[in-house]
Amino acid sequence: MAETIPAQFQVLDERFRYCDGDYVVERLHTGSRKSEGPVYFPAGRYLVWSDIPNDRLMRWDETTGAVGVFRHCSGYANGNTIDRQGRLITCEQGNRRVTRTEHDGTITVLADRYHGKRLNSPNDVVVRADGTIWFTDPIYGIHSDYEGNKGDSEFGGACYVFRLDPATGDLRVVADDFCRPNGLAFSRDEQRLYIADTRQEPSHIRVFDVTAEGALTGGKIFADCDFGRFDGLRLDDAGRVWAAAWDGVHCFDPDGTLIGKLLLPESVANLTFGGHKRNHLFITAATSLYTLRVTVNGARYPEPIEQVHR
Repeated sequence: MAETIPAQFQVLDERFRYCDGDYVVERLHTGSRKSEGPVYFPAGRYLVWSDIPNDRLMRWDETTGAVGVFRHCSGYANGNTIDRQGRLITCEQGNRRVTRTEHDGTITVLADRYHGKRLNSPNDVVVRADGTIWFTDPIYGIHSDYEGNKGDSEFGGACYVFRLDPATGDLRVVADDFCRPNGLAFSRDEQRLYIADTRQEPSHIRVFDVTAEGALTGGKIFADCDFGRFDGLRLDDAGRVWAAAWDGVHCFDPDGTLIGKLLLPESVANLTFGGHKRNHLFITAATSLYTLRVTVNGARYPEPIEQVHR
């Protein structure tokens, strides 16, 4: 049986008054070294997440509550997402690449170099309705051997945000002015992209407009972090931004106002919405995986669309 702790919702603005949920938070698993990258698979009703320093992907089964190892030697996997065909997309920090796990379990390398230079250490990833894959590439996985393999940046320390077209292999930089780009998430209509800059002072989230050609414009600061640093991001169906931070999960109104928090006893790295109605909030925090059912629903994104070059 999962351990429970009281749910501590902190209302900072009346707009957060009804954005709460269960009275308790369940701790589904503990014993990881650094939990990250949760992704929920609706067809199988299970969740996969990363245990970075232990170099493994973990799996929680919603129907039985069982937890086990999904994959050993994961390449020090960090961020994960699911594409529109139900396949796992993973940022492998240690292998300095982005991969796709096919339905038969084989692994396809989607990107590991840009103009002949090795990527730094892909960190977090999202997939757009047109099939393009957007990911951040800071240097955390090559900074030391703790959560990757120590090495040198072949970009001279520059940390980019990339857009990959897996149909053609075209990889391009969409943002090059971040200190440490980290979590990222699209708005519900995919016309805006939110990106966290973890190491900028103060740590903040920026918001960009996405052009019809798949480029980014704008990039104004959407919100600053008032406790520690931001990490992973998700949006709900009302356009609110939910951000991982050192004291828990911060919730921002679409206008950028911090309206409330879910406080947790461990520093939060990432989160995702899952479950049949997308109203189960799953949270990776330091050594543990937490969940609770909430009164909001994760954003439902557009159905897959045909890519123009196909």
